[in-house]
Amino acid sequence: MIIIDNLQYANWSERIFRQMNEGGVAAIHVTIAYHEQFRETVANIEAWNRWFELFPDLIFQGFDGADVRKAKEEGRTAIFFGFQNPSPIEDDIGLIEVLHRLGGRFMQLSYNNQSLLATGCYEDDDPGITRFGKQVIAEMNRVGMVVDMSHSAERSTLEAIELSQRRIAITHANPHWWHPALRNKSDVVLRALTLAGGMLGFSLYPHHLRDGSDCTLRNFCEMIAEAAERYGVENLGLGSDLCQDQPDSVVTWMRNGRWSKDMDYGEGSVEQAGFPDQPAWFRDNRDFSNIASGLADVGFNTSEVAGLMGGNWLAFYDSSFGAQSS
Repeated sequence: MIIIDNLQYANWSERIFRQMNEGGVAAIHVTIAYHEQFRETVANIEAWNRWFELFPDLIFQGFDGADVRKAKEEGRTAIFFGFQNPSPIEDDIGLIEVLHRLGGRFMQLSYNNQSLLATGCYEDDDPGITRFGKQVIAEMNRVGMVVDMSHSAERSTLEAIELSQRRIAITHANPHWWHPALRNKSDVVLRALTLAGGMLGFSLYPHHLRDGSDCTLRNFCEMIAEAAERYGVENLGLGSDLCQDQPDSVVTWMRNGRWSKDMDYGEGSVEQAGFPDQPAWFRDNRDFSNIASGLADVGFNTSEVAGLMGGNWLAFYDSSFGAQSS
């Protein structure tokens, strides 16, 4: 079984890299930019290059599905870069290809606020994808960078699904019908996403879970089972949104960036400042086996469990990261 977690933002360290190895995690999509501009994002890539140099027995940079298979075979973890905001491209569409060549494989069209491309889920009004956003989607399609709408508002997400000529992703969110967090996605969005072949990564961030940190493994896996009945199992995977070992001060950067002096909770948000405790059954990368067992316990067969734990994401990687066929 190949394990892929399609979103983490940990406070990276040798200890975490070794836990990834112990947990048999073949690939992780890591956030390397929240609000960073291009040069700041390059500095974050430099930091990752240093980690690749220091811990080559544990991690290496991933660029395509073949690297996931290589990581599995060699007992290492392939690291794929992604951006939770389009700020790294600033207002320059040419930087999409530059960042793709540096290893960027996912980019959200918005974080919680309105961006130059699309609307975030905390805004009161959602006018949809902008003129620039339409051009960016086409360019991302061309080079092989995945459109991610995890933090985007409803209309913008539906328009992105319709506009994109390649499958898009919601890398880390859960169904709104299971838990009405502002960030979780409606049935309308999830049906449109999966009908178009897009991928949903289920989040393990407590604010996205029913009962928060007290969410049970059974409840989480039953939610996945219902989602599979509604949308089909082949377009579902994991995007844990694990923020392991991050200090609470990082939440301020995630939410506020440089645009606000006040702590941003978002309109209608029930979230609080600081990182909540993870559920006891998923503390770190060594706990993915608990999820696999939980999925089997709610009725998924061996092949379906393998798909949910990483096989579905691997198929998505295989078709998404290369240049668009002419």
